Amino acid sequence: MNSDSDLQIAGDILEVPHLLQPPREHPSTVAEFVGLARSVAADRAQWEHLVEYDATTRWYHRLSTGPGYEVWLLSWVPGQGSGLHDHGRSSGVLTVLDGTLTERTERGTRALGAGAQRVFAPGYVHEVVNDTLEPAISLHVYFPGLTEMPMHTACARRTGSEPVDALTA
Repeated sequence: MNSDSDLQIAGDILEVPHLLQPPREHPSTVAEFVGLARSVAADRAQWEHLVEYDATTRWYHRLSTGPGYEVWLLSWVPGQGSGLHDHGRSSGVLTVLDGTLTERTERGTRALGAGAQRVFAPGYVHEVVNDTLEPAISLHVYFPGLTEMPMHTACARRTGSEPVDALTA
C-alpha cells in the first residue's frame, strides 16, 4: 500500500503562484456583492456618521461606486416607504443595518431585522416600508448602477425572479 499523500506527490498548489487567482479589486459575482454589503455593514465607522433622518422624504447617500455598481445608504423614519417598484435592469443586495424594515411582494410580507439581507434580480417588484416606531437604516448595492426605479400599482405582476435570502454569518 502506498502511503504517499496527494500533497507529497503533487506538492502544495498554494505554493505555485501561477495557479492562484489574483484577488479582485471589485466584486463581480452575486456572492462577492453580498460580501461587499456585509463588509460595508460591519464597518460602522465608514457610514454611521453620514446618516441623516428626514421626516418629509427618505434620505439616501451614495457611499461608493465601482466598475458598474453603486453602494447606497438609506434611512427610514417610521412610516416611510419606497412604494411598489422594481430596479429596472439592475440586480441588488438589500442589507438592513439598524432597525426593522418590512418587504412586501406579490408573494407575501417579510420583516427584515438588522443583519438581514435580500438578493434580487432585475425586474423584481417589491415595496419596502418602515412599519415600526423606530428609525431604520439600510444599505443597497446595485449592479449595474441604478438608472431607473419604475413604480407599480398594487395589482402589478411580478416579472423578476424571487429574491434569495443571503445567509448571515
